Amino acid sequence: MSGKPYKFLLGAIAAVLLVGASALEQQLNHERDVLGLTRYTELKGAPPVLALTTVALGGFRGLISNALWIRANDLQDQDKYFEMVQLADWITKLEPHFSAVWIHQAWNMAYNISVKFKDPEDRWRWVQRGIELLRDEGLKYNPHDVLMHRELAWFFQHKMGANMDDAQMFYKQSWAHEMNQVFGAEKQPNWEALLDPKTDDEKQRATLLREKFKMDPAFMKQVDDTYGPLEWRLPEAHAIYWAARGLEEAKLNERRIDPDDLITLRRVIYQSMQLSFQRGRMIKVMKGGFELGPNLAIIPKVSAAYEQAMKEDQKNRDHIQTAHRNFLRDAVYLLYTYNRMADASRWFKYLCDTYPDKPLMLNVPTSLPGHVTLDDYALARLQEEVGDMNQYKTKAVLEGLVRRAFICLSIDEDEQYLGLDGLAQKVYTRYESKTAEITNRVPIEALSVIRREVLDNLLTNELPDELAGHLRSVLGLPAPTNTPPAELPPGTEAAVPARP
Repeated sequence: MSGKPYKFLLGAIAAVLLVGASALEQQLNHERDVLGLTRYTELKGAPPVLALTTVALGGFRGLISNALWIRANDLQDQDKYFEMVQLADWITKLEPHFSAVWIHQAWNMAYNISVKFKDPEDRWRWVQRGIELLRDEGLKYNPHDVLMHRELAWFFQHKMGANMDDAQMFYKQSWAHEMNQVFGAEKQPNWEALLDPKTDDEKQRATLLREKFKMDPAFMKQVDDTYGPLEWRLPEAHAIYWAARGLEEAKLNERRIDPDDLITLRRVIYQSMQLSFQRGRMIKVMKGGFELGPNLAIIPKVSAAYEQAMKEDQKNRDHIQTAHRNFLRDAVYLLYTYNRMADASRWFKYLCDTYPDKPLMLNVPTSLPGHVTLDDYALARLQEEVGDMNQYKTKAVLEGLVRRAFICLSIDEDEQYLGLDGLAQKVYTRYESKTAEITNRVPIEALSVIRREVLDNLLTNELPDELAGHLRSVLGLPAPTNTPPAELPPGTEAAVPARP
């Protein structure tokens, strides 16, 4: 066949193929839409040349982003951080569905760039920017991405929550201040007001929570019911929230989820719960700040989280089991310290029953369950902290116990006061008995002297006026004058004074 009929046939075949390709492309685009793979991201603020090149080259967006990434690294080496941030924004816009790009840029800001600055405010600004990049922008394009949820949770757990950064207390205080805009002065969130706000103030707080912090109050309440009660002014609660949110989002896209990634999210949850147990209670008693105390109310849920993790992560079961045992040891000790003797006895029995062949004390193989009483265990744990019971370490431990005891008394936590004060007395007696027969021993001040010194410092330097006045009233001390501090009234060291 030749001539015009041949050309006509070729043209007809080409037309049929084009129609078929068009129909196939429509089907592919539909499937991409269903899978959430087709989302156009506008490059706002980019130079016209970059915007034009991006649209024109299309598939070469990856090459463009690589070139920008190299340039960003050069700018970081030259300490040109603000220019680098703009480039990072373009890079993430060019590769909006590549989670490694978002994670790297956010990590770089929160960890690498922040430590270049000495001023805590400057550091906090970069940590915030890293969090915002993931939370406000990255998750908008990748709502089901497990790794991005894990990374965001890790920022709260490690960068803000841990004590590895010199500015970590500034981070905690700054975050608590931001959360106060949502929760006000209430100790626990008013879930009803956040879920169904009625007044203008309640609506403003709920809007702030949803729009600025991108948090759902209904899911927050669910997290608090499951893992709490949590202190939502502290970063550990938010680490748990974002990890739990990642687990929920993963259920909507299970086909593309690596099971090992889910394990990392669960690990963030039980590790952050452990931190919340250790220091997840905010005590607003210090001038210009706050102290952190243990959250004993979540002990059962922390233990349950460890047990669940052991079932789900068989590969790391032994490591989780060790962490669980250490948690139980800490729980028993803190309950004993805070004079919660019934709870301490119950969890001590649970510890012994769960790990009957493991020593209760570190480096003491003979301290197996059944050979150690609860009292012996608590004092031995304290011995671990004191170490060799020399004069200086013992006095430091005594001052810490007495100080915490008086702080508890100032906020009407009488049982905790009695437990801490009683433990201080036991430490002092133990030191005196162990050093009684030592020739030329170094004596330690009387416990009453230590109490008086600690109390005087609290009343004059640390406690705000309202709590200082309340503590004076409880202890029966006169109003402050220019005269030396008054002696503690008799009976203060043994029991809580009668309320006026």
